[in-house]
Amino acid sequence: MSQMLEEQRESWGSRGAFILAAIGSAIGLGNLWAFPYKVYSYGGGAFLIPYIIATIVVGIPLLTLELSLGHFTQRAAPISFRNMHKRLEFVGWWGLLLAFIIITYYPVILGYSISYLWFSIQGIFNGGRLPWAAQGIEGITTANSYFFDTYLGYTEGLGLGGLKLNLVLPLLIAWILMYLAIFKGVSAVGKLVWVAVPLPWIMLLILTVRGLTLEGSVGGLAYYLEPDFSKLREPEIWRYAFGQVFFSLSLAFGVMITYASFLHRKSDINNNAVVIALSNFGTSLIAGLAIFSTLGGMAFVTAQAGDPIPVEEVAKSGPSLAFVAFPYALAQLPYSAWFSAVFFAVLLMLGVSSAFSITETLLASIVDKTGWNRNKVLLAMTGTGFLFGLVYVTHGGLNWLGIIDGFVNGTWGIALMGFLECIIMGWIYNLDILRCHANSRSDWRLGPWWNILIRIVVPVIMGTLFFWSFYDDLAAEGGIFHRPDGLIDPANAIGYSVMLLAPVAAIIISLFRDKYSNDNEETVSTYDLKPIDTSTSVFVVSVAVFAASIFAAFKSAGMVSWHLFAAAALIALVSLATAARKNLFFREGQYTRLDWKGASAGVCSILAVSNVFSLVLIRVAEIVEPSESKAVIGGHLGLWAYLILSLVVLIIVGGLGWCFYRAASSVPSPDTQHSGEVS
Repeated sequence: MSQMLEEQRESWGSRGAFILAAIGSAIGLGNLWAFPYKVYSYGGGAFLIPYIIATIVVGIPLLTLELSLGHFTQRAAPISFRNMHKRLEFVGWWGLLLAFIIITYYPVILGYSISYLWFSIQGIFNGGRLPWAAQGIEGITTANSYFFDTYLGYTEGLGLGGLKLNLVLPLLIAWILMYLAIFKGVSAVGKLVWVAVPLPWIMLLILTVRGLTLEGSVGGLAYYLEPDFSKLREPEIWRYAFGQVFFSLSLAFGVMITYASFLHRKSDINNNAVVIALSNFGTSLIAGLAIFSTLGGMAFVTAQAGDPIPVEEVAKSGPSLAFVAFPYALAQLPYSAWFSAVFFAVLLMLGVSSAFSITETLLASIVDKTGWNRNKVLLAMTGTGFLFGLVYVTHGGLNWLGIIDGFVNGTWGIALMGFLECIIMGWIYNLDILRCHANSRSDWRLGPWWNILIRIVVPVIMGTLFFWSFYDDLAAEGGIFHRPDGLIDPANAIGYSVMLLAPVAAIIISLFRDKYSNDNEETVSTYDLKPIDTSTSVFVVSVAVFAASIFAAFKSAGMVSWHLFAAAALIALVSLATAARKNLFFREGQYTRLDWKGASAGVCSILAVSNVFSLVLIRVAEIVEPSESKAVIGGHLGLWAYLILSLVVLIIVGGLGWCFYRAASSVPSPDTQHSGEVS
């Protein structure tokens, strides 16, 4: 390891450049449409409650873990995982292959933004005329028809049809922008982000101020912030809140691991993780304010004209919100072309900062693995990504984009990768090595509570989400088998095929030797991880409990009694506590690991607890009656809306203020528990 860490490696120009680059990676297209749409769909202000919990319990701990791993190993994700164990390199490649799939269609959405930005600029010089603009019901019909029919030439089904030539050029421009952003290395990216990240924030604030000053904007804010607490009884809101945090922070793609590998050896880790997570949350909140205040103004204008438009008609999905609802809303306002140009410029810049972070991660991983010339690899990646992207600029491309995105960003994709990260770090490796490494150079220290979160709490949450989705997929309605003939739906067959090919390809790639093979063999023994013997009975009980929970799930189809649920959960938790007891806390002067029986017992116990919890959630979902959809936009802000907004602002401002205060007043000191830090 020391040989690797001492090797000269390109680094960010400053701490601020890294933080801005990481924030740019976390903040993307999802913040500007996915977050506001999910808030609207799942309880309004009530959605923010599980979202805050998810950010604190899952987002920040996992982000800290990835930053620590990348900084400790000074390598991209695959080589970083191989430093944990020589057979685990495939885990890093698995996440990166999912990232590659994303980068094949992400520039397509950037292409949409480029086109709409161009149309808006043309509108500025054409007297404010926009091609999708019209009034009232005719306006929403025109905006919808323009995007799906005129611009996309959209056709339903899995047939691709021919290329839409008007989409090819924007796709090419998106790839050229990404290439120019990173071809000079992370030092150049570190300079670029000083413009690419703050500028969208400034423009987003302009849109927010504009929206808040519109007559009728309060109605939109009420729609956005007024909580529907009955939604908290539905497991679905918790599922989507945790998923939004996980995917929004770019966790498990290997992006944060790679970005941290370029950090200076004395760079802070813990404080940076909190700053990145809270900045991401704050951007989502502001985006929601901008969008729903503007929609409130739109609703007021159309109501005054005697032709009110319900939000349900213009905000049916994320793409519809960004390319139908918001363009339509802006078209109803004075200086519409100018503000439309600002909106799509924000969308483009936020998307580019996320897209080039994924591209840089893939690039660094390939170069670390092969030692090939960086610029040649980047050029090949650009050409390959563009060719794959042509699939999504056909008449049926949007259907394929939706299928692939749903799987990659779903439970079978990144959520599963997050679960594997926690299992590997918590049960196969010794987590205290990374904790001590982070504490030795951070403004504040991680305690043993972080071990518990990574080893138990986070994997149980992610495991529960995985089993829950798995059982949903097996359901007769809307799952894998929902065709009358009992066959797998073609769209699901495509998605599952891609998800299965990713780990297979990752294993094949990891079998090839690379220029760091010899170093990696040495790094396995850099720390003397003495195995702790685990009782065979603990291993047997844990495996039996997991097997019993799976049997109960299929046997009862989720209809077992609450008493049986409680007994199964208790046994699983006792088994988990027994397996984890010997490896939860740091032992001064020692670095230990569980033997294979202990690690297996811990993993089986995690799976058993997760499975039981998923069955409980399924049972709750069957009992709880879904609440009715919220009324159309136009209400008033109540006490709860002000309280929730105040809480969110307090967390963001207070959290960031505390981080900046610690950064200004603290001098990182070596971890008192670990004086032998490798550098």
